[in-house]
Amino acid sequence: MQYLIDASVYVFRAYYSMPDDMVDDDGNPINALYGYCRFIGDFMEQVKPEYIAVLFDESLTSSFRTTIYPEYKANREPAPPELKRQFEQCRRYTKALGLTLGSHPEYEADDLIGTLVERGRRAGIPSTIVTRDKDLAQLVSKKDVFWDFAGKGKLKYEQIPDSFGVWPEQIADFLALAGDSVDNIKGVPGVGKKTAMALLEHFGSLDDIYANLDSIHEVNVRGAKTLGNKLINHKNDAMLARQLTGIACDAPLDKGDLRPGAPDLGAIHALFDEAGIGEALRRQAQRVSDLR
Repeated sequence: MQYLIDASVYVFRAYYSMPDDMVDDDGNPINALYGYCRFIGDFMEQVKPEYIAVLFDESLTSSFRTTIYPEYKANREPAPPELKRQFEQCRRYTKALGLTLGSHPEYEADDLIGTLVERGRRAGIPSTIVTRDKDLAQLVSKKDVFWDFAGKGKLKYEQIPDSFGVWPEQIADFLALAGDSVDNIKGVPGVGKKTAMALLEHFGSLDDIYANLDSIHEVNVRGAKTLGNKLINHKNDAMLARQLTGIACDAPLDKGDLRPGAPDLGAIHALFDEAGIGEALRRQAQRVSDLR
């Protein structure tokens, strides 16, 4: 099993959940750094993975998706400087802990995870995707696991519909129909989540929905009689959205070794000295080192 961590999710989670009065000697916030280090340390102690990679988002503005649709994620405010600084510190800690680190200016962490899932599949290695992001559930096959670590827990393939309403292979189509306000994807106007679920339950996929527009009225959903016209009038919107919601599994990643290496305790202590972090996380780093 290879473990693929959607790091940005956990950095943001720490930033918003840890006290913002946690600062270093110069007054710089360290709440996201502290929370992330504790998360990744807890993970390494609990799981002791044979293969692991930690993937970060690099840029909201240079993704290939913004070339397709410039408004993609344009509703998001840029990360404040104090968080950008902590993101870089989290990367330093990840590298010092001996873990494979990945990011790319044109591909999101989702795409890097998708690429590693596909490579693992070709090598006969299943994946556990560690995230809270529903978009990544589309990568889950019957051998893989979606793990909301410290949250909802582990979901297998057959459990995905209970949490997200559709099967993994339907999630990108679902988001293309219903839209995704988090990523500023509008989808088809007038098609909400319940309607998108009903359409996909009846037809199976976005392509099959558009291949059977004359049967849309048969779907047991409110407003079925006018739904066909909405889909016809906004087909271009749906197909554009589908280009954005699908995860790319062919990102240009180095074919590195995902086995964790020995932590660089000197680099870890230097980072913690800089951030004014005390003994608890240092002891945890030592325990992780002792696992090697």
